Amino acid sequence: MLTIRPAKDRGHAAHGWLDSHHTFSFADYHDPAHMGFRSLRVINEDRVQPARGFGTHPHRDMEILSYVLEGGLEHRDSMGTGSVIRPGDVQRMSAGTGVTHSEFNASKSELVHFLQVWLVPSERGLAPSYEQKAFSREEKQGRLRVVASPDGRDGSVSIHTDAVVHAGLFDKGEAAELALGPGRHAWVHVARGAVRVNGRDLTAGDGAALSDEAAVRVEGIDGGEVLLFDLA
Repeated sequence: MLTIRPAKDRGHAAHGWLDSHHTFSFADYHDPAHMGFRSLRVINEDRVQPARGFGTHPHRDMEILSYVLEGGLEHRDSMGTGSVIRPGDVQRMSAGTGVTHSEFNASKSELVHFLQVWLVPSERGLAPSYEQKAFSREEKQGRLRVVASPDGRDGSVSIHTDAVVHAGLFDKGEAAELALGPGRHAWVHVARGAVRVNGRDLTAGDGAALSDEAAVRVEGIDGGEVLLFDLA
């Protein structure tokens, strides 16, 4: 079964310095029918104006991934980590017992456009930790490249939940397929462009939930970029 979550139906918050779309309930946007999918709790698509951002704020017991599409996102946290996340990078912050952090547009002239993803950890009360890795376009072009996993397989960042996250870039004529094990589910988020997922056409901002499917097949239509979550 495949269920589409259209981009136009997402929650939306416009704060001037921030334009944010929420795939699932978040902050002032609450929809009991869209509280998450399996361990996937948040997918926010954020556009932040130059030199603006999120001041220091706390998190706990959540696996947080940041995936930048355009620009640079400057991160600082209470663990002493400071970095700029750019396109191709995947950042993982495990909030665990508690962490504070800030996120700002690193540029004074250009927009930063990024996805922030929250996954519910398999265990509460973990020690906070941080990881960031870069994945080239070549690694993702025409294929589903593992970028986050419980065991850090294939050089991916490690997450403390039963989920494997793939990223892929698909031009027209390119396709890849991921087999789903028994009892596994998948969520596909289209970050940019257009793709076909198990025969259904999706465009930027759309999501698709898949259950009781043997596999997920992603085909390129027009400059598609996707995140695919293989979930328990």
